[in-house]
Amino acid sequence: MAGEVKKNKVVPLAAEACRWRCDPQKLGFSSTEEVTADERILGQDEAVEALEFGLRNRFKGDNIFVRGLSGYGRMSLINETINQIAPNNLEVPDYLYVHNFEESDKPNLISLPPGLGKEFRNAMDDFSDFAQSELPAYLSSDVVQSKRKELIESTQRKLQELGQPLDQRLRDAGLTLVPMQVGHNVVPMILPVINGNPVTFEEIQKQRLEGRLSEEEFQHLTRRIGGFEKELAELGEQITAVQIKQEQDLRQLFADEARHYVVNRINAVKSRFDFPEVEEYLEQVLNDLINQRLLNDAGDFSRLYRVNLVSTHVVGERPPVVSVTNPTLLNLVGSIDTEFVSGAGFSRTDHLMIKPGALLQANGGFLVVDAREIISEPGAWSILLRTLKTGMFELTQLDPFGVLFSHRLKPEPIPVDIKVILVGDPETHYILDQYEPRFATQFKILADFSDTFGRDDEGFRTYANMLARLAKRDDLNHFRSDAVAMLIEHGARICAQKNRLTSKLGRIADIAREASFLSREKNRTLVEADDVVLSINKGRQRGDLPSRRFRRLITEGSVRIETSGSKIGQINGLAVTSAGPQIYGFPMRVTATVGPGNAGMINIERESELSGAIHTKGFMILSGLLRHVLRLDHPMAFSASIAFEQSYGGIDGDSASVAEFCALLSALTGLPLRQDLAVTSAVDQKGNILPVGSVTEKVEGFFDVCNNRASEGSTGVVIPCGNSEELMLRMDVVDAIVEERFKVYCVETIQQAVELFTGMEFGDLDDPAEGSVLHIARSKAHDFWLSARKKD
Repeated sequence: MAGEVKKNKVVPLAAEACRWRCDPQKLGFSSTEEVTADERILGQDEAVEALEFGLRNRFKGDNIFVRGLSGYGRMSLINETINQIAPNNLEVPDYLYVHNFEESDKPNLISLPPGLGKEFRNAMDDFSDFAQSELPAYLSSDVVQSKRKELIESTQRKLQELGQPLDQRLRDAGLTLVPMQVGHNVVPMILPVINGNPVTFEEIQKQRLEGRLSEEEFQHLTRRIGGFEKELAELGEQITAVQIKQEQDLRQLFADEARHYVVNRINAVKSRFDFPEVEEYLEQVLNDLINQRLLNDAGDFSRLYRVNLVSTHVVGERPPVVSVTNPTLLNLVGSIDTEFVSGAGFSRTDHLMIKPGALLQANGGFLVVDAREIISEPGAWSILLRTLKTGMFELTQLDPFGVLFSHRLKPEPIPVDIKVILVGDPETHYILDQYEPRFATQFKILADFSDTFGRDDEGFRTYANMLARLAKRDDLNHFRSDAVAMLIEHGARICAQKNRLTSKLGRIADIAREASFLSREKNRTLVEADDVVLSINKGRQRGDLPSRRFRRLITEGSVRIETSGSKIGQINGLAVTSAGPQIYGFPMRVTATVGPGNAGMINIERESELSGAIHTKGFMILSGLLRHVLRLDHPMAFSASIAFEQSYGGIDGDSASVAEFCALLSALTGLPLRQDLAVTSAVDQKGNILPVGSVTEKVEGFFDVCNNRASEGSTGVVIPCGNSEELMLRMDVVDAIVEERFKVYCVETIQQAVELFTGMEFGDLDDPAEGSVLHIARSKAHDFWLSARKKD
């Protein structure tokens, strides 16, 4: 046993029992330079086995929640585990968005075998450049223009043939048929011939006004022209028909030439990508280019024929592993960009502006997300669950009020196969499991990582491996074996469990980084044990200002704590406070008073609403313990009150139960209690001492107060024997124990605790000897009862 009990007498723990030491010689290396960094998760075999099962199968709903893994490099550890375990049989199609020529706001989706997406994108980029520059150049070439000229000349000949009969009769009448340009069309007009030349109506009017043409001659000329109006109208209809036919023939000429020139390019792409989706799309491209863009002079239309490769993979490559540190809705889903058209007052978007997020990037692979982060992001958690449930990735423009985009895209959904690994703490897992009904159906695998692992060779290797990786990754000094041993010891202190080490390696890594910095300030090439000790001490000093202030107030007498002598109804309990990850212990004066009455025991903290639920429960247990110890054959006829003096904040926990009981018993019996001792222990109704938390810090807190006051004689702390093997006291406290300036006692029963504080025998529960503590207590309780009867 860590604490030895001889004839019911408790003796102090030996110094070596107050701090476990790690032997650097047993680590098997002189420094971490000799350690081969292993990227695997060590010391958590069961959790890794569950993680491996979840990673190897692709069953629907078998997504993974990694619970408890925290600290240094947890994301990189998971990523490396995935890379080691995940199969290399990736066969996820490439996905591309293309323009929808029928509904432009609904881009179509094309899927191609892995690796072909990039080739198809490049082919369509080349085709778009060809359609925008090379094709128009061909249509302007001499070959096409000569055919155009020939078609136009043929039309002119037809027009001449149509107008020849009428033209002859007009000549006989002194008139002529002259083609006039009206807009884009040629309109025939009848003009008089004077002196061998056709004269326009403007000229005739001028001659009439000048008198060179009489009114009679003018009227005669008008009647001659009017006589041919009907024939002229008929001729105009015939000419219009010929001109329309010419326009149609010109369009057909350009369409045929373009189609002939383009179809070879289209067929070349089809032959490379012989898939029905591609063939259908290319036919749409060909028809749109020939029938819409070229004939309507559409300007720059090359974007229409470019494709957006939103997801691509290579056959046989490792599945993608995407870690999202900021899982906002935008980062998970992606976005559809827009650009505002200056001066037009509206925005423009198209299929090329679709930008995929992590959900699509992880298709066919793994998405690693921090659970607490994603549930705190509006909309992100819902979209993740919906994607996992439907197996479809849907991207929409994030404009809930419909005020930003006049033209909204609705891309076709993409089939996805994603394995999601949520990483979170036990609290987050509990919240999701209890209050999110969809969670259990989508995250069926729990990889539960303990916050501790064994204090054995495997655990030592885990620490050495982490430090070797840390030195390499962060360019730190490597760690000598004694420095590694000191960090392992600190891991045991943080863990505060028998034969265990903390798995929260982030705290160890923080200390290691500062130790490396301190070693370099000393011009050392390796981190040594004293660098680690200094790093730990500096970390404590940065957060212990409240603790130092409290000790100063005790020394000045503002806070009353006795560390010598004896007092009736007064005892030193121990409590803790924290600053970040650091925990600091300090003493609290617990007092009790007893007097006649029938109010029972009064918890002043509870009455003032400063008591937490656990502390209240612990106090109520004292009533049962008191009945168990006193074993009176009549009711208890006294009232008692217990208080934590000069405590003005909330109090919780049951680690002061023994202190409260001893103070109560002292007040009842009038027996003084040692003030050079402090106690932290819980107790049950049968008087068994129960373990409590933060024992190491509480012992150090009382030691610091005593040391600060330079208390005369030996001081000490009483702890549960159940906590004795987790003690990891600072070396200065261990030194004081060696010098017998400070002592640590462990107790298993309330009787042993009372005897330590009173220096008297407690007494047998069934038949306490006269003069024992229990005999005096029963006598006092009986006196109170007799006094109460007399008053009645």
